[in-house]
This record gives sequence, structure tokens and C-alpha cells, in this order.
Amino acid sequence: MTGLRIVPVDGDDMLEHWLYVHNAVVPPAALSPDDARRRREWYRLTNAYLGDVIVGCSTVRPPSGPDGVATVIARVLPAFRGRGFGTAMWQDGHARARALGAEVIETCVLAANEDGLRFALRQGFVEVERYVLEGAPDEWVDLRLPPGGPGD
Repeated sequence: MTGLRIVPVDGDDMLEHWLYVHNAVVPPAALSPDDARRRREWYRLTNAYLGDVIVGCSTVRPPSGPDGVATVIARVLPAFRGRGFGTAMWQDGHARARALGAEVIETCVLAANEDGLRFALRQGFVEVERYVLEGAPDEWVDLRLPPGGPGD
């Protein structure tokens, strides 16, 4: 992983990179540039670069609710999977969520993304729920990291 940089999204060019990866990895949930700008206001968005090449992006939704649940999502472009980039992004996001006070960590994966599901399970997540959003055919999977589990 020599040369991997994980950096907060800063500026419109980096937001375009984040949006490109997001939309390439989860096309059923493709966002517009305005959607991405709103997410930048609410969440911590990061990009992962190998040299100057974008390889992935992540989102950390800060803790909320009485249980202090944060969501950490790491996305890696298919051509760069299996090289440890997702693990590095996940660890960075997990540390950030904990620093923000998260008591519970969750993630969400498009069910058709078998690589993403396998990755989440390897990190110690357990499936909580499968669902289809109203008016859409795609199935999503919510997963939760058990307290004291392998990723904690």
C-alpha cells in the first residue's frame, strides 16, 4: 500500500473525485453534485489516492441517537480491490467515528456488491437487516459491528 493517501474532501475537485467513486460503486444510489455538496456539510468525506489516482472514497456519518450510532462506509473501485485499500479506509473511518464519540458502528452495503459484503463480514460486522427502498428494485444490507468484535 505504499503511496496510499487518505485525505478529507476539500474543494470541488476532490468532491468530484468522491462523487465519481460513490456513483461507480453504488450506481443505484447515484448522487448529483448538489447531493454530494450536502453530504459534505453533514458527514466526513474522504478520498483515497494511490499517488494521484483515485482508488476509493469513504463516508463517516457522525454518531446519532441514544445509542451513539455512527455509520462508516468505505468504497473501493473494482480495479483496486483486494489490495488493502478498503481496510486502510475502514480503519481510518472507524477511528474517526470513535473520536467523534460513536458507541456503535454500522455500515450499509448494496447486496449486489458481493465484494463489499465479504469485506464487511471480514471486518467483524454482522447483518442486521436487508431491505428494498420504496420504488427501487435494489436490495441493501445494514450491518453492525458487535461491541468488542474483531473491528473494535
